[in-house]
Amino acid sequence: MTEATTNPALRTFTLDEAVKSGDTVLIPAGTVITVRKPGSGELRGLTLMALSQLDVTALHTLAPRITTPPIAKGAVMDPADLMQFGGEVMDFLLPKAAKAMADSPTT
Repeated sequence: MTEATTNPALRTFTLDEAVKSGDTVLIPAGTVITVRKPGSGELRGLTLMALSQLDVTALHTLAPRITTPPIAKGAVMDPADLMQFGGEVMDFLLPKAAKAMADSPTT
């Protein structure tokens, strides 16, 4: 998440495992993936509920639309990498007020 401080519309994470299609490595392990904040066009055909529940099908549909290098739809991602991607998507979808509440100390 190094990009978040300089550009709030971008986040990054490093793949723990390679992204594959069958036995073919599409993106090697250790690659830094940049995730761009999705706009309404990238969200077309998806529901916010599915994304907020980290639905695997919804995340796989969204991934090629907002990642660089693009993670192909249907590519096999390690569950830990899929969770990293989903966490970045969730951060983009949270309203600023919800983020402020999460960051504020509780008494």
